[in-house]
Amino acid sequence: MHILVDADACPVKEEIYKVAFRHQVPVTIVSNSPMRIPAHGLVNSVVVSADFDAADNWIAERAGTNMVCITADILLADRCLKAGAVTIAPNGKLFTNNSIGGAVAMRALMADLRANGDAIGGPPPFSKSDRSRFLSALDQALVHLRRKA
Repeated sequence: MHILVDADACPVKEEIYKVAFRHQVPVTIVSNSPMRIPAHGLVNSVVVSADFDAADNWIAERAGTNMVCITADILLADRCLKAGAVTIAPNGKLFTNNSIGGAVAMRALMADLRANGDAIGGPPPFSKSDRSRFLSALDQALVHLRRKA
C-alpha cells in the first residue's frame, strides 16, 4: 500500500501523516515546490517541474491498485480511478467510478460558465467536518486495502 498526495493545495497533509503512521503506510508528497515534511521513514517528497499538470502527471503515471491518491483535482481523480487507485478528496469525498463522470461533467460546465464571464462562487470553505470526514475516509480506505491484500 502507498499514499500519493497532490500536495500543492492540500489542507490535510498533517491528517494524512497521522493515519499513515498508524497504519504504517508510506506517503509520497508530490508538489511543484519544496515542502516541509516530517522526518520519518514513511514520508518522502517529490518535487516536479512547474510545468502545467506536472504533479498530476507524476501521480497518474504511478497510481495503481493498492494505492490511495489524495487530490481535489477532478481530472486527476479520474485518471487515478482508471488506474485502479482509491481516490479521496481532501474534504473526505470518495471519488468512485459511478460518481466521477458527473464530477467531470460539472467541472466542464463550471469552466464554460467562467469562460463566458458568469460570476460563480467557488467551493465552500474547508471545515472541521471536512477534516473529520477525510480522516474517516482515509482510515477506511486503508483498512479496506489491507483486507483486500
